[in-house]
Amino acid sequence: MLVAAAVCPCPPLLVPEVAAGAAPELDALRAACLDAIGVLAAARPDRLVVVGPADEAGRGAHPQGAAGSFRGFGVDLEVRLGAARTAPERELPPSLAVGAWLLSRTDWADAPLEALGVAESLPRDRAAATGRELAASAPRVALLVMGDGSACRTVKAPGYFDERAEPFDAAAARALGAADTAALAALDEERAAALLASGRACWQVLAGAGEDAGLNGRLLREEAPYGVGYFVAAWS
Repeated sequence: MLVAAAVCPCPPLLVPEVAAGAAPELDALRAACLDAIGVLAAARPDRLVVVGPADEAGRGAHPQGAAGSFRGFGVDLEVRLGAARTAPERELPPSLAVGAWLLSRTDWADAPLEALGVAESLPRDRAAATGRELAASAPRVALLVMGDGSACRTVKAPGYFDERAEPFDAAAARALGAADTAALAALDEERAAALLASGRACWQVLAGAGEDAGLNGRLLREEAPYGVGYFVAAWS
């Protein structure tokens, strides 16, 4: 059963070494992410699963101890998903590496860890089914859900400006902040893809996991500093 969830954005710029001189711009976002993870620890879960968007190579399960790095972003920095228990063969995709980095900042030791890389194109029904499976995998399950909103909020955004971006992000923020699983499940797949919203499928995994959990939500942070929607929420 899902007992808690934290929703965080996943830009590698969250890692100060990657952001370099721009690091202070995201200080408040980092702090909100750590606050959300604190809610996970307080729930005393039996199992924590980090869920994030991934390309084909990064999809599927990643065990505790899996490694990721930010070398692709010009920084020789490696992170691990908790204390190593195995010798994983695959590297964490960037979204899960950011999740692992956040957990390392909290010295997470409250429950066993694993991660799941999700295709951004995963249909909503399959996403919901995946979430139900995760919620049923242990008596007390917590999720750290990584993913960004639209990338089309300004002309300098990765996807340029699209007038549909802000309303899409507003709807996602309301749903995440209210732990409204029905509203999350209703987010439009085609529009999310057009707006480059990497978090849509992962949020719908969360919607499936939280269907019958009766959790309350709080939106801890919402901003779009680079024309990309970033949201931090906690469910408990």
